[in-house]
Amino acid sequence: MQHSCLLIGPPGTGKTMLAERLPSILPPMGEAEALEAATVASISATGFDTATWGARPFRGPHHSASGPALVGGGSHPRPGEISLAHQGVLFLDELPEFDRRVLEVLREPLESGKITISRAAQQADFPARFQLISAMNPCPCGHLGEPRCHCTEDQVRRYRSKISGPLLDRIDLHVQVPRLPRGALGNAAPGEDSASVRERVIGARERQLLRAKCINSALGGSAIQAHCPLAPADQELLETATERLGLSARAYHRIIRVARTIADLAGSEHITSSHLSEAIGYRSLDRTTV
Repeated sequence: MQHSCLLIGPPGTGKTMLAERLPSILPPMGEAEALEAATVASISATGFDTATWGARPFRGPHHSASGPALVGGGSHPRPGEISLAHQGVLFLDELPEFDRRVLEVLREPLESGKITISRAAQQADFPARFQLISAMNPCPCGHLGEPRCHCTEDQVRRYRSKISGPLLDRIDLHVQVPRLPRGALGNAAPGEDSASVRERVIGARERQLLRAKCINSALGGSAIQAHCPLAPADQELLETATERLGLSARAYHRIIRVARTIADLAGSEHITSSHLSEAIGYRSLDRTTV
């Protein structure tokens, strides 16, 4: 659905595994999408592998990656990781370990779905409509709230401040991934399989395209008003949450888009209070104080 997501939790809770499994529940690529992804790959340094035709890209650059590695560049501009993830997933593990200046280059493509590389002699526009999935520990040692954590409030604040407010504002879902309680691993009930989840995602996507001719994450201001109406009580709930959390107008609209997607996944024609409350709950870093 291309809603950007930040997974927050201690080491070993499955954040990376969850990110790597995401392509298995995404809708299959249409011919136009597959052609776009293949075209971008074909002009990259490694070229296009025909065996990957129709598979959504999954790119996971290391946190030591430079700005040009993410954006692209060169005397004859080539696409970087964010363009190679076009129509797929860009996974940034250990998000605060990336250079802050490198992370800031994500702001433009997260809004526009493209990246512009300018050189003295030429300018190149590359598509970059990807789903950003990122992961981080709750503190430098990763064990915040546990007896073995000795991180000070100042250390935790500095660690989290490596992710700028404007970038965090563009991340729709802040998902807490807690450690499982003792004994839960061996007794865990089987969950829903990927094929079943994928069918629900496909159904939700079809409803979005039928309703607005685009997916919810791409809805503009006027389209949000037309396709995501809120009941008066829900409107008041969102405005109250926006004021108390100090959210921007961008975050306000992103919450509505996420609520519309939650409703679509539930097969609901309208956004209800529960859908909106869940969407607000995913802005956990906006309401977390250290």
